[in-house]
Amino acid sequence: MSPQPEKKRCSWPSNPLAVEYHDREWGVPVKDDRTLFEFLVLEGAQAGLSWDTVLKKREHYRKVFDGFDPMKISKWDEKKKAKLMLDEGIIRNRAKIESTVVNAKAFLAVQEEFGSFAKYVWGFVGGKPLQGKRKARGEVPARTDESDALSKDLKKRGFKFVGTTIMYAFMQATGMVNDHVRDCFRYKDLAR
Repeated sequence: MSPQPEKKRCSWPSNPLAVEYHDREWGVPVKDDRTLFEFLVLEGAQAGLSWDTVLKKREHYRKVFDGFDPMKISKWDEKKKAKLMLDEGIIRNRAKIESTVVNAKAFLAVQEEFGSFAKYVWGFVGGKPLQGKRKARGEVPARTDESDALSKDLKKRGFKFVGTTIMYAFMQATGMVNDHVRDCFRYKDLAR
């Protein structure tokens, strides 16, 4: 019995954890508010670092960030934030921890206004995933007009760590845009 050929995938996953994330999660449309908030927090935490760093710490984040419950996080006090600054299982950056609380409050306000954060955020792409149709990783942009608009509106609403590059990564992760390269086995699955 001959071995099955390796699946063709995007070039960026370079370790088993990243491959697993790429194959099962990256680019899959997310409409669940709690999961969208998780990605909002993690993409902000990733700023200036590699996504691999965040993936390695993700399970611990889920534990110490109250399951990414924005209601609970919006009530964090100075004692909780100080405790997190000592936790080596997360990215210990005061501004990023503070922004999580600020963003939780702003997130709840968006939910109140729109009925859900998903309804709000997906409005920036007309409610369905944009199809990237990239041939190679080098064709994938760092930002788009849509990420510019989303970033600008989030900042206006008081969100932090939501620059256009961070928001484009958020859009890719949550399936608002399908940026798997065309010869990646996941591209066709998600283009359907």
